[in-house]
Amino acid sequence: MEVHLTPETEKKLKDLSTQSGRGTDDLVEDAMAGYFDEVLHAREMLDSRYDDLKSGRVKLVSRNEVLTHFREKSDAARRTPSGS
Repeated sequence: MEVHLTPETEKKLKDLSTQSGRGTDDLVEDAMAGYFDEVLHAREMLDSRYDDLKSGRVKLVSRNEVLTHFREKSDAARRTPSGS
């Protein structure tokens, strides 16, 4: 497979290869593997949250509810004396 990089990214890759003593192919392979692991984890989390919503285990919170919650929390914090 051929990968095309911008000159800036290619320079960073070559610099890291020189500093680490690892080949550029190994560095790209590790970076891609890590990226795919992160994407897979995010996909699994989103699927799980979607299933939670569909099943009713969790409910959506409206924007107004969130804003109200944080405004009340902020107001309460301002009313509390500092250092307490």
